Amino acid sequence: QVQLVESGGGLVQAGVSLRLSCAASGLTFSAYAVAWFRQAPGKEREFVAAVTRSGGNSVYADSVKGRFTISRDNSKNTVYLQMNSLKPADTAVYYCAAGSYDLRAYAYNYWGQGTQVTVSS
Repeated sequence: QVQLVESGGGLVQAGVSLRLSCAASGLTFSAYAVAWFRQAPGKEREFVAAVTRSGGNSVYADSVKGRFTISRDNSKNTVYLQMNSLKPADTAVYYCAAGSYDLRAYAYNYWGQGTQVTVSS
C-alpha cells in the first residue's frame, strides 16, 4: 500500500519560514520523481515544485521561485519543501505526489492527503 504523508503545515505570519515534509512508504522511493502542488480555496490545484529521482534537478513555479526549495533524502524516503518569505498568497493545502517529473498533475500516480498552510498578513 503506497502512502504519502505530509506534515509541517500551520498558521504563520507573512515573512516567516516553514518546512513541509512528505514521508513515503510502500514504493521504491528513489524510482520516482516527487512534486509539491497546492490548492487555495476556490482555486484550481497548481504546481509548486518538482525534483528528479536522484535530487539532481528541480523546477519551480514562477510564483515561488527564489523563495521555496524542494529537496529529498532517499535514505529517509522523504521529500521536503522549504518555504521562505511566506506571503498570504501562499495560503493553501499543500500536497506531495510521486510519479514522473512534470509540471502537470496527471503525471503523478500517488498523492498525499495534504497539509494546510495559512499565512496571515
